[in-house]
Amino acid sequence: MLLELMRQGGAIMWIIAASGLAALFVFIERSLHLHRARIKADDFLRGIYNIVGRGNITEAITICEETPGPVAYIIKTAILHRQDAKEAIQTAVADASRGEISRMERRLVLLATVAQTAPLLGLLGTVLGMLQALLAMESAAPLIHTGDVLGGLRSALLTTAGGLSVAIPCYMAFNLLIIKIDRIVLDMERAASEMIAFLKGGWQSGEQERSAPDVGREIAR
Repeated sequence: MLLELMRQGGAIMWIIAASGLAALFVFIERSLHLHRARIKADDFLRGIYNIVGRGNITEAITICEETPGPVAYIIKTAILHRQDAKEAIQTAVADASRGEISRMERRLVLLATVAQTAPLLGLLGTVLGMLQALLAMESAAPLIHTGDVLGGLRSALLTTAGGLSVAIPCYMAFNLLIIKIDRIVLDMERAASEMIAFLKGGWQSGEQERSAPDVGREIAR
């Protein structure tokens, strides 16, 4: 049934279907990647505070390397620059954050492109189908039978439905992934702020500070 509808929709219908399959692959791959990337930042930070507070820098770096996700990478960057000035640590963390955000957003452009172009492809199929129907009517005039125009009208409606059926889920999937990325970015900002405060305040003075100047704007830039 589905293959028959695809055949009746013509070449445009196959292009829409291929675009939808590509978008589905991107959504599944990015969803799994973002699921692995998000960790319990509070528990992770508490463990790192204890290890760094005891002076076990190598162990802390090893744990960061073994922990998946951008939060662990940001913390590792801060630890590696622990002896630099506070501004230098913030700059290093901001650079690392931009790279991690770019990796999380990888291939999302394909999902957005499919969401935007699928309705246009459906519209193109509609125009071509209507043109096919008009040409059939012209060639069969003055005695026009229903079968002469039915193929073109069917193709027009199928491509319109196909384009919308692909675009709507793609648009929803894109926004869902953006929300997940935003949550991870917030975890990165908070973890970076607290770790920098710890390295430049609590650890050096013997107490663990739990507040710090906001560097989130610089990180997200």
